[in-house]
Amino acid sequence: MKRLLLLAALAAGPAIAADTPAALPALKIDASRVTVAGLSSGAYMATQAQVAYPDVFHGAALVAGGPYGCAGGKLETALGACMKGTPVPDATALAMQARARAAKGEIGPLARLDGVTIYALHGAQDALVAPVVADASAGFYDALKKGDPALSRLRVENDGKRAFAHNLPIGAKGDDCDKSVSPFLGHCGFDAAGEIFAKLYGKPATAAGQAKGELRAFDQDAYRPDGKDAFLGAKGYVYLPPDCLAGKPCGVMVALHGCKQNVDLIGKAFVEDAGFNRWADVYDVAVLYPQTRAVFAPLNPQACWDWWGYSGENYDTRAGVQLRWLVDAVRGLGLK
Repeated sequence: MKRLLLLAALAAGPAIAADTPAALPALKIDASRVTVAGLSSGAYMATQAQVAYPDVFHGAALVAGGPYGCAGGKLETALGACMKGTPVPDATALAMQARARAAKGEIGPLARLDGVTIYALHGAQDALVAPVVADASAGFYDALKKGDPALSRLRVENDGKRAFAHNLPIGAKGDDCDKSVSPFLGHCGFDAAGEIFAKLYGKPATAAGQAKGELRAFDQDAYRPDGKDAFLGAKGYVYLPPDCLAGKPCGVMVALHGCKQNVDLIGKAFVEDAGFNRWADVYDVAVLYPQTRAVFAPLNPQACWDWWGYSGENYDTRAGVQLRWLVDAVRGLGLK
């Protein structure tokens, strides 16, 4: 009977723990396998995390986002050049600015990007973030590599020829691949989550099945840096593969939702249905799903990640409150 109950539980898919925020569990984290991925504002945040803390994040997947430093702390620039591509962001100039900021210690040592993989994915039908802007996200890293022989092993892949709109494609097929509609998971017949894992962690040993791990809520306020408000929700989520729960060495992927895609607005659609969890089991990688919150002071009614400066002028540096929160949360999972 116990065996039958266990088999039934495994067939049912990932367990969802009581939805009460608690502390993150301490896992045995392999520091070399910590990465970050994001969609839209989450992609901008992912590149900020990668550049500000290259000593923590050893790979980044940027879906429908633009280059580091694009907005320059100005909302009007964010809404113009950094979304519409008028004018097109100057990736070379932004790379030069990043080098200057690294020299001042505002961001991490760029030499730590050597050997890192950057995967820039965007849809050819994206009408919200222009394809030329997303091209510039890859162009930024290409410019860094071109200007620094120490980055000869930096790998940059720009994947922008697929036919989808402003969304994260999932493996199922439907009629919303060419649309940008809530919950912004396009049924395109293309498993973007699987492709992201393959780019950042290598080809999978096996195909992904149904997720068998555990999805837990956690207390995001517990990781406020120095108690400062990071403009996040009270509750975030983490997916824990079975092998991670069993104490085996485990990687971490921080998966950042886009604007209007937090749990308050779309429920657990991104957390449960984006496709990351089932691949996390294959690669033994815990997936951290931080959640923003919508605020009107400072102005962020769509619950975007801060890529233009609403959380403070140092938002995209090592001193940025949201970036510090991300690092503290990863350390909360056991990163040494």
